[in-house]
Amino acid sequence: MKDTVTGSDGRLRCSWSQSAPEFPHYHDTEWGFPVTDDIRLFEKICLESFQSGLSWRTILVKRESFRHAFNQFDFNQVSNFTTQDVERLLQNRSIVRNKRKIVAVINNAKRAIEMVEQEGSLATFLWQFKPVTANLEAPQSQTTSLESTALAKALKQRGWQFVGPSTAYAFMQAMGLINDHVEGCYLREIIEKGNRA
Repeated sequence: MKDTVTGSDGRLRCSWSQSAPEFPHYHDTEWGFPVTDDIRLFEKICLESFQSGLSWRTILVKRESFRHAFNQFDFNQVSNFTTQDVERLLQNRSIVRNKRKIVAVINNAKRAIEMVEQEGSLATFLWQFKPVTANLEAPQSQTTSLESTALAKALKQRGWQFVGPSTAYAFMQAMGLINDHVEGCYLREIIEKGNRA
């Protein structure tokens, strides 16, 4: 199966999982596993925004630096960042130094606080965009969906920045709203059973 590759343990995995040293662990322990923790959800939206125009490997390699720079993506803290913090982050060579994306993270932290106040949690709001029916397209064959487009539109209406349909789709894949492990990958059925349970 061209979409899968055999790992060192003999199990089939999504082929991309073996394409960089950082990917096997990320694929096996994070990607596609359902997440309901608000801090982790916020972190992922931010990192996917930073990835726009770049490779995920670039962001994954820098993830710990991003966490340190943005106070572990605690949006209650990030919402208080000032223009001085923006300048500090622009001097930080261990992260992606894009002013528009940095400013968007601070803005989105403020919007996240509003969302928690209105919805109870980020998870409550974000998980309502989980597709009701299974995706009829082959896994990993698309970069947007009706649901990711709807999520991006809803976030934009609430003032969020740098979260378009493609960014929203990548977020949904990674956080388990969509099970996009390919047919044959040993994790696809594990995650599917977890979702059903």
